[in-house]
Amino acid sequence: MSSDKKKKILVAMSGGVDSSVAAAILKEQGHDVAGATIRTWSPDNCDNRNTRACCGLTGVEDARDVADSLGIPYWVFNFEKEFKEHVVDYFASEYKKGRTPNPCIACNEHIKFRLFLSRARKLGYDSIATGHYARLVFDAETATYHLTEGMDASKDQSYVLFPLGQDIFPFLSLPIGGFTKDEIRAKAREINLCVKDKPDSQEICFIPSNDYGAFLRREYLTSAGEPGVIRTQDGKILGKHEGYFNFTRGQRRGMGVAFTERLYVLNTDPETNEVIVGTKEQIMQRSFLVSKVNWFAKPDQNIFRALVKIRSQHPKSPATVEQVGENQARVVFDLDQDAITPGQAAVFYEGIKVLGGGWIESVDAGITHELSRS
Repeated sequence: MSSDKKKKILVAMSGGVDSSVAAAILKEQGHDVAGATIRTWSPDNCDNRNTRACCGLTGVEDARDVADSLGIPYWVFNFEKEFKEHVVDYFASEYKKGRTPNPCIACNEHIKFRLFLSRARKLGYDSIATGHYARLVFDAETATYHLTEGMDASKDQSYVLFPLGQDIFPFLSLPIGGFTKDEIRAKAREINLCVKDKPDSQEICFIPSNDYGAFLRREYLTSAGEPGVIRTQDGKILGKHEGYFNFTRGQRRGMGVAFTERLYVLNTDPETNEVIVGTKEQIMQRSFLVSKVNWFAKPDQNIFRALVKIRSQHPKSPATVEQVGENQARVVFDLDQDAITPGQAAVFYEGIKVLGGGWIESVDAGITHELSRS
């Protein structure tokens, strides 16, 4: 969204420094700005669930203080029902299937952008804005928007925005994408925002304790969690576990078993209630299938070269990508990668430009070299 044309913009304000400065920047540019915080859990249940962060109680207070200091209107939206359906239920369902979900991406797709935009439009706002470190570039020739990495590579969040598209981009502003985190902090201090020194949140918002297993057992798997075995791929039993959903592919701590080499979780099998472990060599692979691909700039060739990320903090790595269906692709990295994980996202880049992304469906058992030679 161009800042040259003045808009009526509703900013998604979490109570953190990034979204707060986003609102300040847009107001300085002359836009008619307001802020809103999304409530995702009922405050009455937060203490029992140990999920105070996602209720937004502190976030609401901080965001309201920032809105007051900026002199902009402010709302709190109750999206509890939608958040539970699209984010928390999805999170639990994926773990029950033995996959590793990414709830932040699900939240971005369903809650922070589409649902938030719908509510904003009903309130009479033209557009929405968030504090994500990514950028939108308008291509006048095709009349479409392209998503690119943010200026600060260490904070770039283009990876978690891959499910969005042209239904959202014309109505979206990403004001801080062209700044570094240090510059955003400096801006917050310059205008003396109350959140200027507030630390970044690292945990999943509805599980601030980071104890996924305890959350799943309490909220979704009350009848599950029977002890099962931890074994190697060749069937050697090394110990027992208290619920396969406590483990995720690539995990190397908390197994409580001894072996001659450092062990990693290779897989969890819900049907047999087993956790399969192996060595570093066994967790390193390069070929996998991606489903539900959302293309921003679909390549003309069925087979093309790209840089691919398989986790938010994973360095982009060169790979060959083959389109094997309308919304599927097979990826073969040039070099083995650590813990390619079903349920996580794979995002394709051309330099800093996002070509598209999808969900890792399955990992090939063997290493495939044919595509990497193409």
